[in-house]
Amino acid sequence: MIDIYGTLGPSCNSQDVLREMFCSGMTGIRLNLSHISLRESERQLDIFYTAALHAGVEPLLLIDMQGPELRIGRLQAPLMLCEGQTAVLFDEEMGEDEILSLRRQGGAAIPIPKVVYEALDVGEDILLDDGRLLLRVSEKSSGRVGARIERGGMLSGRKSIKVIGVDIHPPTMTAADRMNIRDAVRFGVTGIMQPFVRSREDLIAVKKELEDKGAGDLQLVAKIENREGMAQLDSLLPVCDAVCIARGDLGNDMQLWELPAAQKKIAAACRASGRYFMVATQMLASMENRAVPTRAEVNDIFNTVADGASGVMVTGETAVGKYPVDVIRFLAATAREGEKYRTICHQNGGSI
Repeated sequence: MIDIYGTLGPSCNSQDVLREMFCSGMTGIRLNLSHISLRESERQLDIFYTAALHAGVEPLLLIDMQGPELRIGRLQAPLMLCEGQTAVLFDEEMGEDEILSLRRQGGAAIPIPKVVYEALDVGEDILLDDGRLLLRVSEKSSGRVGARIERGGMLSGRKSIKVIGVDIHPPTMTAADRMNIRDAVRFGVTGIMQPFVRSREDLIAVKKELEDKGAGDLQLVAKIENREGMAQLDSLLPVCDAVCIARGDLGNDMQLWELPAAQKKIAAACRASGRYFMVATQMLASMENRAVPTRAEVNDIFNTVADGASGVMVTGETAVGKYPVDVIRFLAATAREGEKYRTICHQNGGSI
């Protein structure tokens, strides 16, 4: 049976909506801990578990760790970045007085991690929010960077940041990750998603932390989000329980037209090793604002499952989208069709 995951967020933060999502085929949910902790999510999780109980479902709960993923800092309010204008990116560790001075000057002032600031140079391209926005560095001075906005849009705090062609290596786990692992069993977590897995050592470090905190039985999911993770896949598979092909940042690390082949290669490696894998990101992106998906989206879901995926996951579609119940209905129904097709292929002796 295919696992159908939504993502918890404001759009589905009610018992009635979550119950309908379970009744429409949802088997579990992802909680993104880039913005919040398990303890801070206690009320949301109570609603989640109550809804599952009323729907007669024993739910899965995956927590998505902070890990080595790079994100901008918190913003006082969302920023509209307009093409042709200049944004100021500043080291989030600079002094409070300097930060206040920057913000008083108006314009787009964006806090970024120190390791990103140190890696930036003039002429480099920066992707924000899973590649939706594109900036090009035009100047760099003490603690701040000027960048021309090449592809604009609305930017909220704690969105992803990627410097194209530059390898940046933050630690495997943050202090917040360690705290959430300590609380995982108490909050009913069934699996840990480790972002941006770069090496076998990343997974071994997380497994040790899980065991030390009495959570060694939880499923460890390695998120493959860049070429580095893909190159190490053969060594990663023996030390994780599952793989998530996370197409958002993976698509930022290559030309978009290379992404389908990357997904196929990872899926084939997982099938060959008998490893469970799931696929996430933009499976029903149009449904954030529309009640019906595109034909391309349902084909994507069907083919993902036909290729052997044991789970499919939506993110913003249920977290902030307008139609979270409809999203799950289309996701689950299409995944079931893909599973039927896969079963028929196997029965007829054909390959996937």
